[in-house]
Amino acid sequence: MAGTGLVAGEVVVDALPYFDQGYEAPGVREAAAALVEEETRRYRPTKNYLSYLTAPDYSAFETDIMRNEFERLAARQPIELLSMKRYELPAPSSGQKNDITAWQECVNNSMAQLEHQAVRIENLELMSQHGCNAWKVYNENLVHMIEHAQKELQKLRKHIQDLNWQRKNMQLTAGSKLREMESNWVSLVSKNYEIERTIVQLENEVFQMKQQQKFIRWVGRRQVGLSQKIGPCSDGHRHLTEIVSCV
Repeated sequence: MAGTGLVAGEVVVDALPYFDQGYEAPGVREAAAALVEEETRRYRPTKNYLSYLTAPDYSAFETDIMRNEFERLAARQPIELLSMKRYELPAPSSGQKNDITAWQECVNNSMAQLEHQAVRIENLELMSQHGCNAWKVYNENLVHMIEHAQKELQKLRKHIQDLNWQRKNMQLTAGSKLREMESNWVSLVSKNYEIERTIVQLENEVFQMKQQQKFIRWVGRRQVGLSQKIGPCSDGHRHLTEIVSCV
């Protein structure tokens, strides 16, 4: 999930899969898949993210033979069978039995076929002599390539494992800090509640004390007025003292 108010292209991931719990709870995976499906259904790209790339030229590496073969496949035509005509030794036709030129062409063809077979025999002899060593060298090169690829694969796997361990440690550390901060937040909220309750109680007490003070002043003024009218009286003074003590 990306946070709001971020710089373009900046993404903040607010999930800690190595620390968060509840991913294996029933219905969680289905709910996540439903959210992804809904977002992909509503998403309408407004920008061509491949606009900086040039148009691909799919025919850049095509040869004439490849192009002809692609055209044959597009036309659904059958593949041409291997022609064995060059290996045939046909005799002159019945109408050319006495034609020296036709016989000369047949002889030349026979000599060409014989030479071709001789070259093939020489190639087979050379292969029988040097083919084994050539294949051994080729296999050794393959082994070296495989070993190099396996080493690179091990390095990549180790890098991925180290990265996952680093992510796990970072997320566990962040999760512990979040849990500690959440506990501190709960404690501070509780303290704020206690402080607010104490403040309200003190305000009530202050209000009551002010009311008592107002009442005492009122009683005092009333007593002074009575004293001025009837003169000093010990009973009236005692009565005022009792009222104040009761308050």
